[in-house]
Amino acid sequence: MTTIEDRRQTLLKRLSELDSRLHTIEAELDTEHTKDWDDAAIEREGDEVLEHLGQAGQDEIRRIRAALQRIRDGEYGYCANCGEEISAERLDVLPDTPLCRKCAAATG
Repeated sequence: MTTIEDRRQTLLKRLSELDSRLHTIEAELDTEHTKDWDDAAIEREGDEVLEHLGQAGQDEIRRIRAALQRIRDGEYGYCANCGEEISAERLDVLPDTPLCRKCAAATG
C-alpha cells in the first residue's frame, strides 16, 4: 500500500525533474538565434513549442506544490470540492489531483 510519505516523495521527485527541465528550456530560449530567415522561422517554431512545454511544466509545478501543501495541512487525499476521499487508484495515476473522479468529471 502506498503511504502519504511515498506520494510526497513521488511529488518531490517530479518537482525536481520539472525544475531541471524548465531550466533547460529557459537556457534554450535564451540562446542567440541565427540571422538566416529560413532558419530563424524554424527556430521561432521551436521556441513556441518550448514556451508551451514551459507553461505546461509551470502548471504542473503549481499543482504539485498545492498537493504538497495539502499533505502539510492534512487534507491530502480528500476531494477539494466534495470532501470525499480520493481513491488510491486515482492518486496512483494523478498524485497531484485535488479532485475525486466524480468531481473531476463534473468540471471537465
